[in-house]
Amino acid sequence: MTHTDSTASQATAPAPSAEEALATSTSEASLARSIARSREIEADMPANPGRYRMLTGVRPTGNMHLGHYFGTMRTWAPIQDMGIDTWILVADYQVITDRDGVGPIRERVLSLVCDSLAVGVDPQRSTIFAHSAVPAANQLVLPFLSLVTESELHRNPTVKAELEATDGRAMSGLLLTYPVHQAADILFCQANLVPVGKDQLPHLEQARLIAQRFDKRYGRADKKRPVFRRPEALLGQAPLLLGLDGEKMSKSRGNTIELRMSADETAKLLKKAKTDSDRVITYDPASRPEVANLLTLASLCGAGEPEQIAERIGDGGAGALKTLTIEAVNEYFAPIRARRAELAADEAYLLSVLRAGNERATQVATATLDAVRAAMHMDY
Repeated sequence: MTHTDSTASQATAPAPSAEEALATSTSEASLARSIARSREIEADMPANPGRYRMLTGVRPTGNMHLGHYFGTMRTWAPIQDMGIDTWILVADYQVITDRDGVGPIRERVLSLVCDSLAVGVDPQRSTIFAHSAVPAANQLVLPFLSLVTESELHRNPTVKAELEATDGRAMSGLLLTYPVHQAADILFCQANLVPVGKDQLPHLEQARLIAQRFDKRYGRADKKRPVFRRPEALLGQAPLLLGLDGEKMSKSRGNTIELRMSADETAKLLKKAKTDSDRVITYDPASRPEVANLLTLASLCGAGEPEQIAERIGDGGAGALKTLTIEAVNEYFAPIRARRAELAADEAYLLSVLRAGNERATQVATATLDAVRAAMHMDY
């Protein structure tokens, strides 16, 4: 939650310029179109799963937590079970876009594979692979870089935000070209369905733009079909979960509950979760965000609607709220954690799943790179 200075909140904001107003209007219209299109795709997916290949990616900068699960992971198995070709990218190279080292990356990569399988991903029907193990996919970055300008990269919202957060530290070339690497991740496997949040739409638009520019500049020799499929957004309706400290949930802040944690560890952390001093529990996200966060979490874990949970607790206070939330979370995740414990005990199996996924990804990436080289007349 962002705290605004009282004097600043009372100040009158300057009227937007005509250019700013137009940009805002255009952005809102574009978002509305993206939402409408996403809803059309959602309706079509069960009926025509063969039309789609879904790609989602996670940076192994830490262990997966409840925010990841309710944000995206819980949709992976249902999408797979519809018959949609599902690809899960372990974006290990992207760890170093804004970090000086990779940390305990082997442990985190295997933990991510383990979590993916524990939530229902079937390696016989889905592909789990590591970015660094697919050279042909990464080779696409070079021709893709020729299709974007420096100013376009600087305008990307994620790049702009990272630059503002560097506190004077020079931006790495890898971070500046981050949107192009993401485009290569999406386009190499011909994914046409990418689950994203609203803030990630510019990255997807960059991938679409690169695909369009490549086909316009080079195209296939027979001109019958484009080299790349155009990826579209699957806009989720994930709830915003705060961290245990009431701030944004983040692996780097250490304010999360990880999927790999035990029921006792979960209970210990939730007992320390930030609330407020009002004993009567109410669901008021604007005025009582920390209390609302626990109510939302309990609701997501099957305890009922947030308002109903609050009414049941009444004047039981934060202690009763935390007890209910602990019970709901631990009951909901018990089967996932049991499955995860079995998987974590068999590292050889996790490695075999990853290597099989790497092999399939390499086959697809090589075919795509061959098509790119042929279109560029570099197939000699």
